[in-house]
Amino acid sequence: MSYIYKRRANYYETDMMGIVHHSNHIRYFEESRLAYMKSFGCDVLQMEKEGIIIPNVDAYARYFVPVKFGEEVDIEVSLTTFNGTRMEYTYTVRKENGEIAATGHTMHCFVKTDFKPMSLKRAFPDYYRMLLEHLEKPEQE
Repeated sequence: MSYIYKRRANYYETDMMGIVHHSNHIRYFEESRLAYMKSFGCDVLQMEKEGIIIPNVDAYARYFVPVKFGEEVDIEVSLTTFNGTRMEYTYTVRKENGEIAATGHTMHCFVKTDFKPMSLKRAFPDYYRMLLEHLEKPEQE
């Protein structure tokens, strides 16, 4: 199950060529992931208050066409891997005309406030179930 996050490119995100700097796409991924998680009850701020830290352990982006100042983009985010100790999200950034501007993924793990690994299934079964319910299921052939 995917989620669409809309945002407009800000002036301060652009470089001397007038396009959104490549590093900002990783920020777009983060914004969309946090909004998606919050939409189904996994508010990261609340999770941190409860002692769940979700560090990013890998991030990748591939760029196809530039996004310019003022353009609105849709960021489609999906939870594609989840096992209770780590999760991976994939992203597709689309311009208003449907053209794909960028794709990517991020990988995250779950740790306690002392940064020791945790199993969400054992420590926080409600969050585990919420995330599992939103795991993108592979299509049947």
